Amino acid sequence: MKISVVGTGYVGLVTGTCFAETGITVHCVDIDKEKINKLNNGIVPIYEPGLEKMIERNVKKERLFFTTDLKETLVDCDVVFSAVGTPPDEDGSADLQYVIAVAREVGKYMDHYMVIVTKSTVPIGTAKKVKAAIQEELDKRGVNIEFDVASNPEFLKEGDAIDDFMKPDRIVIGIETEKAENLMKKLYKPFLLNGHPILFMDVPSAELTKYAANSMLATRISFMNELANLCEIVGADVNLVRKGIGSDSRIGHKFLYAGVGYGGSCFPKDVKALIKTAKEYKFNLSILQSVEDVNDRQKSVMFDKIMKHFGGDIKGKIITLWGLSFKPNTDDMREAPALVLIEKLIGAGAKVKAYDPVAMEETHRKIGDIIEYSKDQFEALIDSSALILVTEWNEFRMINYKVVERLMKEKAIFDGRNIYEPKEVIEQGFAYYGIGRRM
Repeated sequence: MKISVVGTGYVGLVTGTCFAETGITVHCVDIDKEKINKLNNGIVPIYEPGLEKMIERNVKKERLFFTTDLKETLVDCDVVFSAVGTPPDEDGSADLQYVIAVAREVGKYMDHYMVIVTKSTVPIGTAKKVKAAIQEELDKRGVNIEFDVASNPEFLKEGDAIDDFMKPDRIVIGIETEKAENLMKKLYKPFLLNGHPILFMDVPSAELTKYAANSMLATRISFMNELANLCEIVGADVNLVRKGIGSDSRIGHKFLYAGVGYGGSCFPKDVKALIKTAKEYKFNLSILQSVEDVNDRQKSVMFDKIMKHFGGDIKGKIITLWGLSFKPNTDDMREAPALVLIEKLIGAGAKVKAYDPVAMEETHRKIGDIIEYSKDQFEALIDSSALILVTEWNEFRMINYKVVERLMKEKAIFDGRNIYEPKEVIEQGFAYYGIGRRM
């Protein structure tokens, strides 16, 4: 088989590379010439464990190619995956201009039957718009070429994307015809050999499934953050509460961790988009609106604790951040809680020093030199008045208290991910602040 994957961002690059790993010939397409040149020179634009070596292996095997010419890749192509960005508009709706542009490009140049698959996370009804755009281009050409449009949402966790794709919990595909279903079954056959389920459904249901999944996970996070704030008021410990409710098989333990709020490319965007979609149909998703409101507030919780600890004045103080990315094992800074924290700390007159194993370059691209970037976590602590654990990278999990005490000017630790034991921190002479923790 031969497929084209349009868009070499996070989803497109992982999708194309993993399909190539199964022996399929894959052409990854992007209009960004610089990005394609880098990929052809072995430079991977995103950080994802295992991806760089997999790309290198499949390029050498001549199964994976990178190009800016979509027309060229459509020759003998069976399936086109549209994995371009769908950034949120100001009103929260998903911007579909790039998705529709891909559809029009396909319609201009296709000359045989193929399935055009939306891989990007898109609102309900997008497949109809894609289909209409392709048909409009075919009509302009005066040709009658059969095609199908399908929805195949991705369920990739940043930091675990390779495993998520190669060993999926489920594969969701929205289709309209048996012909498209058979082609997609053939494409995904290598992933089904170990019993991973493939779920065929109507297209609107597939489009909604991705939004529903991410919104449910975001809801669990905001619920636990809200509960953590209540724990602090009533004197309970959210970690113990989490264990208590997580042992219920109907609830489970995943996504029940309190912290400084969710971020990344999916949860914030998808929650906003689903709220907006519902409003378009004159329906109010009040629970999801609360989820978003709670998350916005949660990103300021650590700043509020810092201000309270220092009596409302942090002017001139050095505040250290361990971790910048929205989660470990990624350099993704989209909607990262660290950005809100940095803005508030700088606004209050503090100097911010930070260290992150992989996200400092991306942070610098976003906010420039308003903070100081350190070569390691210990350099970031020199003369610091407070340490804030923002991202729970493994290297931050064990603190060398003697070294930390020697480097810091004042002894205060703000644990934004509840990975330290309050009693242990306090016994070492530090002030400790977690999220919903009992001291």
